[in-house]
Amino acid sequence: MTVVPQADELERRLAEGERRGAALLGEVAKIPAFVRRDFLVALSYRAGFLTDIVGVVFGAFLFYFIGRLIDPASLPSVGGSQLTYFDYAAIGVALGPFLQIALSRVASVIRQEQLAGTLESLLVTPTAPATVQFGSVVYELIYIPIRTGLVLLVLALGFGLHYKASGIPVALAAGLLVVPFIWGLGLMSAASTLTYRRGGGAVDLLVGVLTLGSSAFFPLVLFPAWLTSIARVNPLYLGISSIRTALVTCGGWGPLAGRMALLAPMSVASLVLGLVAFRLALGRERRRGTLGLY
Repeated sequence: MTVVPQADELERRLAEGERRGAALLGEVAKIPAFVRRDFLVALSYRAGFLTDIVGVVFGAFLFYFIGRLIDPASLPSVGGSQLTYFDYAAIGVALGPFLQIALSRVASVIRQEQLAGTLESLLVTPTAPATVQFGSVVYELIYIPIRTGLVLLVLALGFGLHYKASGIPVALAAGLLVVPFIWGLGLMSAASTLTYRRGGGAVDLLVGVLTLGSSAFFPLVLFPAWLTSIARVNPLYLGISSIRTALVTCGGWGPLAGRMALLAPMSVASLVLGLVAFRLALGRERRRGTLGLY
């Protein structure tokens, strides 16, 4: 007598699973629309591509000539290899804009939609907030790695970087581990923008401090001992130093396993906190009826 109820329950669960699967596929199918929108916007400002590359090359010139004033022996070795200052700072030159774009993209999209008066219309559509969040950054997730690779290639050809192509896979893995951490901070900034309209300054300040202690431009040995100890658990330091070590030494995964194992949970925690903060801010504005205000 219990066979029929069990069969009905199984059918119900299967139907529920199919509905959820169809809903998930529907959300995924919306992502290309965000990519197309952002690509067309970027394409409408063609000069932006050129000025972006010119700005990076100009910054590279600056660091190249600064590097000529610095004795390489004063720099710490990386994986047993002695670098010039330009070899050391080139990672920061290439990744600096990536960190800024990845941080500001979600918050800037929210702010643009607020000013255009379309934020409320966008968020009351059947599109899930998570789809809006991810769709807002997926174009950068495609463009920025390509851009960073091209910038490093230009720097290598123009300034003679002593990096090894065989270290690229490990460097990419380390870079991918940093993305959720930065995205999480971006979501927190977006949550602040939803609540305070022009918020996000505190998150920007935090990122500035993290960037200063990331070893992107300055070795940690220049810092006081107590600050160096703190900086060594900075997620940006763990990511940037891993990328630099991989490209310089190509020592494989082993030497970087400890850093990556420490970075991974930090990135997950940042992303989860960012998602929760954005969801709470969105819920608060909906309850107050102030979602469309700017």
